[in-house]
Formats: sequence, C-alpha cells, structure tokens
Amino acid sequence: MACSYSSCVKLYLCSNPADSIVERKALKERVFPKLREHCRHKAGVDFRVIDPYESSDPICWPDENSRKQLIKECRESSTGPFLMALVGHQYGTSSLPVQVEVTEFQHLLQESQQAGISTKELERVYQRDENTIPPSYCLTLPHTCSPQVKEGEDGKVENEEDVKKVFQTAVSLRVLHGRLTPEKAQSYNRSALDIDLRFALEDCSHHDIIGRCVVYINKVVNAKSERQTRQAVASELTTTQETELLSELCDVFLHALITSRQLLVYTTTTECDHRYGYTTARRRGYAESLCLQVYSDLVKLIDSSENSGVYHLSGALAREQAEQEEICDILSTLYDVERQEEDKIRSYVEQNDLQCPLVVTGGPCSGKTVLLAHCARKIKSWIPHSDTVVIIYFSNLSINPSPTHLLVNLCYQITRNYNYPSSPQDSMSSNPGEHISSCSSTANWKLKLRSVPHPELGAITNPDISLSEVREHLFSLISTLPSTKQPLVLILDGMDQIGKTLSVQIINSLPSPLPPGVKLILSVMPSQTHIVQAIKLHYPECTPCVTDDSMKESGYMCVTLGPADRKQCVKMLMSLLSSSGRRVTSGQQALVNKALSCCCLTLYARLLHTHLSLWRSDSDVTETSLPNAVHSSIAALLDHLEQKHTSCLVACAVSYLTLSRSGLTEAELADLTLYEQGWCPSSDVKVLQVDVERLMLDLKSYLIRRTFAGSPVMFWVSRHFGLVVAKRYLGTPEVRRKIHSEMADYFWGKWACVSAKPLLEKWKSEPNEDIVLKSSLEELVNSRKVMELLHHLQESGRWEMKNELLMSFKYHQVMVRAGLLGDLVAMLRRQEGSPTFSRERALLMSILKSSACLLRSSPLGLAALMESTLLPYLQVFPALRGYDSEIRQGRQGTDYGLGVLLSPAPSAVASIQSLQCDTRTGDVSVTEVAGTECGMVTVVLDDGSAWVWEDSGCDIVKLSVTCEQRELKFMGVKSSGQFLLLSTQCDRLFMWNVTGPEMFLEVPLKTEPCKQMPSKIKGFVECQKKLYIWWRGESFVGVFCASSHTLTHLHCQSSVTCLVCSSSGSYMHCGQDDGTVSVFDTDSFSLLHTCSNSNHSAIVSILRKDKQVMTCIDRTGGITVWDMTTNTQSPRLVKDAFCEGEFLLNTDYSDEINALLVCQKKQVTMWDTCDWELRDQFLAPQGRSFMQALLSQDGHLFLALLETCPRVLVWSISTGRCVLSLNANMQPLTLLKMASDITCVSQGGCFQVWDAEMIYAAGVAPKMGYGITEVVVEQSGLWFYTTDGSDAVWRWSLEMGLPHSSFLHDGPVKKLRVSLDNVHLVVLSAGEIYVWRTEMGQNILRISGSRATDILITPNSNFGVSLSKQGLSKVWKLAHGGVVCSIHQYLSDAQVSSESTFLIGCHCGDLLAASLWSGLISKRFSCVENPNHVVAFQTLTEHPDFVVVMVASGAVYTWKVSDDTVCRHFQLPETFYCQPQDFQMSFNGSCALLSTDNESITLLDLSQVRLCSLKVEGSVLKACLDKTGSYASYISHPSTMEESCACYQHAKPILTVVQLSDGTRVGSMFLPKNPSTLVMWEQQCVFVGFEDGSMGVYTISDVMMSRESSVRRREHLNPGMKECPFDKVPLQWLPLATPNFTWP
Repeated sequence: MACSYSSCVKLYLCSNPADSIVERKALKERVFPKLREHCRHKAGVDFRVIDPYESSDPICWPDENSRKQLIKECRESSTGPFLMALVGHQYGTSSLPVQVEVTEFQHLLQESQQAGISTKELERVYQRDENTIPPSYCLTLPHTCSPQVKEGEDGKVENEEDVKKVFQTAVSLRVLHGRLTPEKAQSYNRSALDIDLRFALEDCSHHDIIGRCVVYINKVVNAKSERQTRQAVASELTTTQETELLSELCDVFLHALITSRQLLVYTTTTECDHRYGYTTARRRGYAESLCLQVYSDLVKLIDSSENSGVYHLSGALAREQAEQEEICDILSTLYDVERQEEDKIRSYVEQNDLQCPLVVTGGPCSGKTVLLAHCARKIKSWIPHSDTVVIIYFSNLSINPSPTHLLVNLCYQITRNYNYPSSPQDSMSSNPGEHISSCSSTANWKLKLRSVPHPELGAITNPDISLSEVREHLFSLISTLPSTKQPLVLILDGMDQIGKTLSVQIINSLPSPLPPGVKLILSVMPSQTHIVQAIKLHYPECTPCVTDDSMKESGYMCVTLGPADRKQCVKMLMSLLSSSGRRVTSGQQALVNKALSCCCLTLYARLLHTHLSLWRSDSDVTETSLPNAVHSSIAALLDHLEQKHTSCLVACAVSYLTLSRSGLTEAELADLTLYEQGWCPSSDVKVLQVDVERLMLDLKSYLIRRTFAGSPVMFWVSRHFGLVVAKRYLGTPEVRRKIHSEMADYFWGKWACVSAKPLLEKWKSEPNEDIVLKSSLEELVNSRKVMELLHHLQESGRWEMKNELLMSFKYHQVMVRAGLLGDLVAMLRRQEGSPTFSRERALLMSILKSSACLLRSSPLGLAALMESTLLPYLQVFPALRGYDSEIRQGRQGTDYGLGVLLSPAPSAVASIQSLQCDTRTGDVSVTEVAGTECGMVTVVLDDGSAWVWEDSGCDIVKLSVTCEQRELKFMGVKSSGQFLLLSTQCDRLFMWNVTGPEMFLEVPLKTEPCKQMPSKIKGFVECQKKLYIWWRGESFVGVFCASSHTLTHLHCQSSVTCLVCSSSGSYMHCGQDDGTVSVFDTDSFSLLHTCSNSNHSAIVSILRKDKQVMTCIDRTGGITVWDMTTNTQSPRLVKDAFCEGEFLLNTDYSDEINALLVCQKKQVTMWDTCDWELRDQFLAPQGRSFMQALLSQDGHLFLALLETCPRVLVWSISTGRCVLSLNANMQPLTLLKMASDITCVSQGGCFQVWDAEMIYAAGVAPKMGYGITEVVVEQSGLWFYTTDGSDAVWRWSLEMGLPHSSFLHDGPVKKLRVSLDNVHLVVLSAGEIYVWRTEMGQNILRISGSRATDILITPNSNFGVSLSKQGLSKVWKLAHGGVVCSIHQYLSDAQVSSESTFLIGCHCGDLLAASLWSGLISKRFSCVENPNHVVAFQTLTEHPDFVVVMVASGAVYTWKVSDDTVCRHFQLPETFYCQPQDFQMSFNGSCALLSTDNESITLLDLSQVRLCSLKVEGSVLKACLDKTGSYASYISHPSTMEESCACYQHAKPILTVVQLSDGTRVGSMFLPKNPSTLVMWEQQCVFVGFEDGSMGVYTISDVMMSRESSVRRREHLNPGMKECPFDKVPLQWLPLATPNFTWP
C-alpha cells in the first residue's frame, strides 16, 4: 500500500555496536546533518539514518527479526542508497538464535545430553511454539547483541553467555558427528553485523546493490597492546573463531560481491604500535577521515540516483488525477474477499438502456470504497468490445472537497480521457533564461516566454468559475463525448464524508437523467438520509424498465453491502498469518470462527491478524481474548503498541497522524514525534529514530502511503482509526488545539531543535531556502506543507498567524507554482476568524483571478505581476508593504529579475470583488437596485428573486420571505439610510433595518380613505423612526410610524416625484410633477409653504445643504435656489437657472468640494454650491450618451456610465480628461457609491466592486497630457526629463517617483538635451532655443532666429550646437548664447566627439568632421566603393579618436579622426543588414544593435566579431541597447498570444531585458499599456514612456539603489495624511516673455 515514489533517502547503518561507538557518534554529529541539508536543497528529498544501536541501553536494541524488517523497509522505500556498513577489527559476539526448528532443537538437546552436558538452562530460555511455520522453539529472553546478566521469572540470575556456550557446544558436537554441516553451524555463531550484512546483500538484485550500498572496512594491525594480548590467552579459541568469521565475511563474502555485483567497498588498514595497540587517538583519527569519505561517497550516490524523489506533473488538475488513480490502485489491492455485490455492479454497467445512477450503500467498514476501487479496475474487462472511460473520484480524499472543484476535476478528466485538445504543459523554465551555444560567426538566442493553455481547459481552470458555469460545462461534455463505442462510467466515492451541504450540491449538479452511454455510481451510508433523499429528488423515475427489481429504488438502482462471506474472511486471515510465518491451533481456530461469525468485516479480519500473530500455541485464550468489533480491535492494537513502544510514543505518533490535514511524510512524523516532549511525563524518556521506525513498521499494515499534492504521505487506511484515536487521546478541544498549535509551529519552522527548515523564513538571510526546494534541474514546489500549516493555524485558532500566511507573497508563490491558483483564490475569498486585512485580501484575490490565464502559463511571473500592480496602491493599503518587501527581498543578491522602480499611472483599476447571482434559471435581468449607507446592496430580478450583498467580502445570498408556507416573489426595492423597503408581487411591503436583527416589518397598504393602493413604489425616506413613502403617479405621501404601525396620508397638488426631510426631521419637502415644492410640518402633518419654479418643470431632486437654503433640480437640469431662513414666511427665490436640453438622469452632491453634479444624456454639469455658479461642463464622447454619473468620495473625480460601453469611465474634474476606465464583466446597469467602495451592478445581476481610494490614487497619478515622445536622463540618474510634444517638459525625481517641476515654453517641444554636469537643460521649441538652469528653474536664454531642427550639448557642458537644414549650424556658449562659429554644411545624425573637438555627421553619403572652433570641415570619411554610403556610425567615449562606421554594403570600419586613417575590419553577410533608424552602439564600441525585423533583433558583437540573432516571439515594438554594452531591452507583442488568448493580460506588450554576454533573459514584465519610448540608462535602469503620458522605470537589479530610499519613501512621509491631488502637480517654471538673444 505504497505510492510510486519516495521522498526520503533512508539509510540503514550496519555495524558492530561495541566496535563503532566513536565512528557512529562522529557520523551523527558531523556528516548526517550535512547530508540531510544536501538532500533537501539539492534533490528535494529528506535524509534519515536508522541506527539500530542508537540507544546506549542494549535492552532497547531491536532483535534480529526487527532489524531484518528495518533493512527491508530501507531497501524498498529509500530513494537512493539504503545501506551503509562499518566493519571494524572486531567481529562481534554472536547471539542466541531467535527461533530454532523443533527437529533441530531436539537434536541439539539430545547431543548435549549424550555428552553429559546439562540442558536445563537451554530448555528454560526456549519454548516450543506450534504456531510458527514450521513449528519451532522460540527464545524467551530479550534478544541482545551484548553479553548481559538477566534475572529470570523465578528470581534466579541467568547468564546469557552460559546458555550460549551450551548451545554452541551442542552445535559443535553435531558438526563433529557429521549430523550438521559447517555452513549451517556457522549461521548459529554469526554476529549481528554478519547477519545484517548477509540479509541485506546476499539475495539482493544487482540493481539494489550498485549505487545503493557502501561498506567501509577498517583492518587494524596490532589492535591489542602487549598487556591486552597477555590477558586474551584464556579466550584464544573464541578470538580465533571470531577472526576466521570476520575474515570469511570480508575476504570471501564481500569480495565476491565486489566482483559480481559491483558492491562499493572501501578498505583501510591501520597499523598500530604493538606496545599500545589501537589507541583512542588512532580511532578518532580514523573517524575523522571516515567522515570525509562517507560524506563524499553518499553525496555522489544520492546525486547519481535515478529516482531523485521528484514528483512533478504540470498543473494541479493533472497531478490530482494521477493521485486519484494511484489511490484507486492502492485500494484495489485490498480486495481480498470476493463480494457477490460485484456481479450486481457489473450487471448495471453492462446494461445500455439505463439512465439512472447506481447507489452503493452499506454500513461502516463494509468495504464500499475498496469494492468500487476494484470495480473501477475491472470495468474495462467487463465491456471488452468498447473503449470504456472509467473515472473514479474519492471525494473525502480530495485536496478540496468543494462541489466546484470536484466538477472541475471531472471535466478535466473527461476532457483528457476523450483526447480533447489539452493544455500544453507550462514550458517556461524556472531558470532566468536559456543558454544557447553560439558558433564562431552567429549565435541564435531563443527566448521562450510561455505557452498558453487551450481555451477548452482554460475555461474550467478559471479560479473564479462559478458552480453554475462548471455545471453547464460538465453537462456539455457528458452530453456530447460519451457514446456506445466509448461509454463513460463515473464513480463518486465518499459522498457521505464531505458534509451535508456539499454532498447535496454535488448531487444536484449532476445531469438528470443520465445521457446515453453514461453510467454513474455513488457510494453512501444508508444513515445519511439527506443524501439519499437528494438522490431521490434529483433522479425521479427516469428508467422505464429495470431487470432486477430488488435493486430498484425511486429513480435509481441500489446495491447494499452486507457482511462478507465468513469462509472467505477466514481464508484471507489464514493467508495473512501464513505470509507472516504464523498459524493458529485448531482450538484457537474455533475462537476465530466464532469471532468472524459475529463481525464478518474484512477490516476486522485484518485487525485479527495482528492479534493472532501474538498468540503462541500454549497461550491461554478464551472467547474474550479477541475483540468483537472494529473499534475495539483498533483499541486493542493500540494497547499492544503501547506495551511494545511506550504509551507516550504511540499516543504522540497516532495523534499527529490523525490531526494532519492530508497525512504526514515519514520525515515529518519522525520530526514531530522525536522532538515533542509534552507527551512523556518523565523527562528521562528519550525517543530515538529507530523507535519511530519500529513503530511505523508495526503500523505499516494500517497505513496508506499515497501521493497528496505532490508529496508522498502516510494516512490511515480507514477513517475509523482516526475515530478511535480521537476518542482515546484527543478527547477535549483543548488537547486538539494544543496539538494543532504544535504542528503549526513545526510547519512554520519555529522549533529551533527541529532539523526541518522553516517554511517561511526571511529571504534576506537565506534567499534560496524555503519550502520551494531547489533542485539542479527545477524548483520543487511543496505546496502541501503550507496547506498543512494553514490547516493547523485555523484549527488552533491562531488567526493572526493565518492572516500573516495568507498575506505572504512567498505563500502565494508556492501555491501558484504548484498549480493551485484556484485553491489560493478560494482561501483568500473565505472570511474565517478575524476579518483583518479583508480588503487587502480581496485586492490580492482580484489580481490573481484576473491574471489566472497568465499565471497558469507563466507561474514564475507572479512577482513581476504583483509588484507592478500593487506599487501604485501601497499608500492606500499600507498592510501590503510587507508583501511588496518580500518580492524585493527575493530579488536581492540575485542577478536576475526585473523590478519596478516607478510604476506608471494606472489606466484601469482592478476590482476588489466580482460576484454573480447564482439563479439557475438562465437569462435574468435586474429590475431594481438599492444600496444602504452601511454598504449593503440589494437587487431584485425579473424572476421575482432578491439578492443581498454586504460590503464585508461575503458572497451574494438570496433573500427569502415565506408567508403561509409560500415563498414570496419580489417586485422592487428602495433604500434610505440603513433601511430597505421591499415590495412583493402580491402587493405587500416589508421594511428591513439592515443594521438590526434580521427580521422584516410589514408595512400596511390599505387604509381609509384610500381603498386601493398602487403597487409601484417610487421611493421612501426614513427619518425620526418614520417612513415617508411615495408612489409613481400618485399625489400623496404615506407616512408609516414604526412604533405604532400606522399609515397616514399627506396630499399634494400633483404627482409626487421626490421627497426630502430637513436635518432635524421637523419638515418634509415634497417635489411634484408640476414644479411645485410643498413643505409640511412632520409633527402636525400640516402644509406650511408651497413654492414652484417658473417653467413648471417636474422637480426630480431636492438638496438641503443647510437650514437656510433649499435647492431644487428639475427634469431638464434647471436649478432653483430658495431662501428658507424663516419658517413663518414663504420661501424667497434666490436663483433660477434654466437648462435646455435632454431630461436629467441623476444628480450627485459632494460636500468636500461644494459641488453638485447634474447628469444628462449629452453632458455632465458641475455647479458650485457656494455661490451657485456654473463651474464646468463635460460633454459625452462623440456618438455616445451618458447613462449615469457619480462624484467620487473625495469629489476630485467623477465616474460615468455610457450607453453600450462595458466600462466605467473616470474623469478628472480639474483637467476635464478621462483618466481611467474600470472594466466591468458585463454591461453596467447602475453605479452605487458606498462609504469606501464604488459598486457596479450589471443587467444580468453581476456585482463588481472597486475600492474608492484605489480609484482616487489611480485617477490623480501624475502623467502628461499626451504620449511621451522623448526621455532624457541626467548623468546622476536622480532626475530625468520627459516631453509629450506639448509646450511642457517635466522634470521627474526618481527618488520620490513624482514630477518635481514643469518647464513651459511658447510652442510645442521638438528636442531637449541635458548637459553632462546636469546644470543646463536645452530645449528646442517652435524654432526657438531655451536654456534653463535645472535646479532653479530659471530660463536664462531664449534664442530666436536659430532655424534649428536639432540641438546638441558638448560633453564638456560648455557649448551648445544647433543643427539647421535651411541655414547655418551654429556652435554657441551655453552661458550667454554667444556664437563661437558656424558650420555651413548640414550634418545629419550628428554627434559630438567625446573630447568636444569635432561635430561628426553624414553629408551626401560621406562622414564629415567639422571643427567646433572654426566650423570648417577638418576630416572626411568617404567610401571609395560607390554607392557604399555611410548608413550608421558611433563615436566612442572610451576611445575619443575613433569612430565606428558602417556602410551600405555591410562593411564595418574604424576611422581615426585625429590622423584621418581608416581600417576595414569585416564584412557583414548579405542576409544581415543595418537599419539606420534602429542602429545603436555602446559607448565603448563592443556591441551594436543593427536591426529589429522578422521577429528578431540582430546584434553585432564587435569584441568577438560575431553576429547574434535574438529571436523574439512576436513583433518588436521598441528596442534599446545599454550604453555600456551589457544589456539589451525590447518591447514586443507576441503574435501567439493574439491568436490563442484574448485575456487582457496576454494582450499587453512585454518588456524583456537580455544579458548580452550569453543571451540570458534577465527578466520580463507585462506592461500595463502601449509604450511610446524606450530608454536604457547605464546604471541598470529601463525608462518606458507610454502613450497616455505616464512613465515607468524598471530596475535590472537592486545594485542601483535600495528602493526603501526611493519611490516608496514618499509613502512614509505622512503616513496618516491623505495627499491632495494638487500636491502632485509639478511646479511650473515660466519662460522668458520674449527672446533675450537673437541670432542673425
């Protein structure tokens, strides 16, 4: 019952305990800990050493049979070497054999008696046992490998050495008389070392010895000193015999294995001084050299092992499918007793006309799971003429028991089994890049970014998929794929063990009736009536005829498992006893038969095997000697184990195993058991590794070794073991919480003494060590450990640590890399325990869901994705700074990965929650929406259902009101404050205070004098415990008093359209359809005043900003302001503003900025409510119409819905520009503004929520008005400049991540340059040249008349050069603008030499060098081969006299300008050419970028004279070469993404940085929008300008600067203050009003 691979190197240490104390201690202290670390971090496996003599007390040493079992276990389960032997100069003492056959033992007694030797002591220590096979005499003394003095039962002292001498004498006599062979006699005299080695190696296969065993022999010459030699004369015979046996072991047995099976044996000869012998110092010296040799040898053996313990299937679903099939294989091996119910299951499967399921029922331990596992493996043979697809799913053994996960798994298995197009495996290497060797001339570097899952599987692996969606997908697959030639059999086991609600949901999600070619088998206990009832309801009479009426129930067939056949159980039990070398007597057999008659269960029979194995033939047994049931048998087993292994060890081990979430690995169980002392009240009790191994051997028959989440774990073969353990050892919740807490500490890694590494230790101390174990080939992701940790934190109630884990990037990384993105999203969605960081978790969940497609194909891109997405919002969510810090710390000390230094202003904001009403009725639409001030949103659908969502991360729940055993259907909902008013289709009204108890208060509708009340509610207002309700088209208001439950009517002149109460609640203002406003006293209900607007347009909204003013807004958007200072006089008209246009849609008011928003179809109008002046108007985009507009919570932005637009658009009120778009999943219907959220409800009942502060942060993020056209970085790297082609140049602080100042000009900016000393900024704008002092923002020069088309600054920062196509190019001084000289020829693509002496540029195909002092052409490069004109060149900073020149033919030259000499270096192949617009070269001339064409980038490595083609997946949008020649960056848009995936992440361009030395990809990152510029700064920074005017800066490594002191520093300046958006507006520096210098 084991999984297919192991996760542990388990090494049995074979030695003579008396001759290896020093060596074993040295190995334990120096070597074994290092080997365990090596195994964990190199191969991803554990390392255990089983030393049978670890205890200092020989009484605790295992006997011969136990040692053989340990050796066998190591051989079978070790993933690598399993045996290491230490053979010294001492052979070791032999021990009495544990068992001697009856005939042989009687012959030995007879020989001794005939020789006159007393056999009394021999007969005392051996007792005859007929229950052994064959019958034997068994040793009753404790078995040791050391001579000990023992006390007998009668108090007499027994010396084992004396008994041994008698036995050996008898053996010698039989050899002497020729009745026993010498070989057989030797077997009685062998030491424990010899016995163990022969058992481990003698009958071993060649495969098990080579590379898995190592022996170290230490031959010692003159081991005994002269004194020891004299004392040993008396025992010379014994010594000689031991020497012969040792020689035979080493020189014969082991030597033969060296030649025949390549056994690895090291022999060391130590020659000692005969006077002193083998001294302690010499032994220690040998031990030290042995440690070095052992470590070296075992590392080689482990590394070269074929089975490295790697279990890796790409994708969680593929891995779980393999694990489910493995469980089926394991459980099917337990089918030892044939059941007649198997024939009934076969009959059901073979019938083609059945469309109902088969339900297998049976009591506890009846064997339902084993039977179904066996049938699953037999079904294909039952239907030989068809290609049957069998899918079995063990629900209670799943990693996630939720209905959605189960159905997704079924969809995946059906898709794969029917050879549907499957998902390609994740191909992105865990290495930062791929190294491709290059030839002498050309190197091809292929960067493989990722592959995208097939859309068919991508749909079901969406982490946000709903139960209804996956149900529809399952129905589609089951309805179309199975056929009579390829039928489908679904087997769902354990439905009764996953919870009442979950099991019913799963049953209701299965198709009914079953499609043709589909069979469904379910297992359930008959006591679970709710599941049986759910099956009956879901499967009514759907099959007209059934062949076996006894199997027929209502709509389904049933097979009930009864007791197994007793004779077969007896047969199985006898077979188990025989395999273990035991049997029972006939009298004992009668007791067994009687016990099985009372409880004939296969599990009970297996448990009896353990009890019967302990019976001897002379045991005094009765009917009460055997337990009578499964639970009592398990309890008896635990009693026996406690007697054998101590109660504390047993209680500790089985409790940890029971409380684990999914089982434990051997190493974990050993760690937990070895280092937990709370179970043992006595402090002197010490549990050793060999004790744990012996206990696990005794439990082996009752444990399943299976794979769970990629790890081999052990768990109970039946859940009833856990029930008995829980009752016996875990009786109170306090005990369970304590153990869960201990296990949480272990998996968290807080036990200093435990050798296991912490799961979530800080990256800063050990950047490469965590639960993501490093392998030389790949990263092994052990997600099960963190899932165990999360389980124990939850069960122990340690919510703070659980929240810390859920908020950990490393935890997210482990889950994503393990393919468990859906599980991670589900964990973040659940609100369990403390609600701490609920909004932060919601944001992380939203990002992960929206990027699911990307993360499935590129899980290693999680860090870049989360960093770039979260950085703009760290000030909004300060709790996520730790998450961001983990990402950055993970990159420290490495040379790979792109980091985000400055995040571009977001163009969209991720929603923090997205929910859908699970209606099951198909297409529905929302009829009405209402939201309360406490954040609750309620929608009413056209099917009469109402759904409620609270602003607390909860799911949408259905609202149900039952009256007279009938569920009411709703028609509408309105809200006011914290109250909801729901109207039903049967003309009833219910009021609900959402902050109070969850109970409804019915509002009476029919009262006198009105005989009939309309059913359509227009609205209501709650004030002072009264509800003011008005109806559509009615001229009265109903006033409902909650305390008296009475309804009163107030009548108005015309239809009531709106209503508002004063802040004190004393007055009520009713707006009406004829433009009239009536004011009532709410105490006396008397009419006080009436006023109306002049155009008699209907009042749609009334605003009471304060007590003195009332503002009315009519349906055309007109504003009427009334003075309400005195209540005794009529209101006085203050302002009456008409607005002609479309009817008003909605209004919104912001008290923060004193603004009123009025939304109409074609415009949004903003009013200043202080003086009631028109502030601004915003027109709808051309061809579009507004549906709704709302002010943001702070009032600086407004959000709007447009017709037929699936987005929510956000405008900046200050600039009038649309700055953001919020992507909605469906066409939006309405927006609701809550306290901290913006909620969008779609027509189909989809809720989408955005955090208001995130919208604010994104909306006010700095960006220029248009796309960035140029980026210039100062030499210091602390500041950079951008222009968007307008009249402004922004100066950005890289340290603060904000624009500091804006340099304004009188025309659009064409060019800008910064001097190398960072003092001057030179700008070309509208034909004029502006010179600015950068620090002071002072425009010192404004030069007109230049006619320049380009400008340059000399490297010495003293001169400027203006290049003109129409006139003279001029060299002038930056300080005052004076012209130094003029250059008559126009030099295109001009550059200034590094020594500031020449201006070098192209003219008529030649390359000219003009003197900057005289303006004359001093030098000329002209290619004699016509028409080989110059296409590209570059001056070299490190070589001032040289220029690299490339001509049209592909020839590459160097031109030494100082002496005008030319050297031709090489010719480019014809297939390679240079694109002048793409050409770039490093300052030192080592590397050049030639072209970006045909989805590749061509690079010229001048240092090694080779061409390199950098292959790119997709088209290259931008490319840039680092000026140092170390890196190249490019932005691409992969064409494969466009064809196979439509998700918004894959539609984005990708920034990639490549290391030029070997083509290694340093990192890549999805950019949030389209780029317009790309610049690389030499200090490992990449600057990207975007088309929307925002800037992004990315770091190649953290060498440049620590980001705690850069962009993130601004977030800590005023942590408690909210930043005003105008604080981010750069300072404006105005230019000189007129030019102060004019060139002629």
